[in-house]
Amino acid sequence: MALAIILGLLSGVVGFAPLFVGLRLTKKVTATSNFGYMSILLLSLVISFVLMFAFAIICVNVAREVALPFVLAEAFALSVMAIVFGVMRTRRN
Repeated sequence: MALAIILGLLSGVVGFAPLFVGLRLTKKVTATSNFGYMSILLLSLVISFVLMFAFAIICVNVAREVALPFVLAEAFALSVMAIVFGVMRTRRN
């Protein structure tokens, strides 16, 4: 079960990566761009959810008995990463 929690934490961090990249890409968007700020952020959110659901489905297919700890660790890691990123970004500004 410890391995499932560790892998869940890692997949949560990987699930945050598209959101981080999406935020970086919004800085490069011009005012006249067809691909605006919100479309980049929504696309990165969809990719993040697809990654997290794919990892969860793989876990259910491989080891169903540890799926709940895996998914909870995954959600916890994604939430903590988002909170830490937001706090660090707020303190920097």
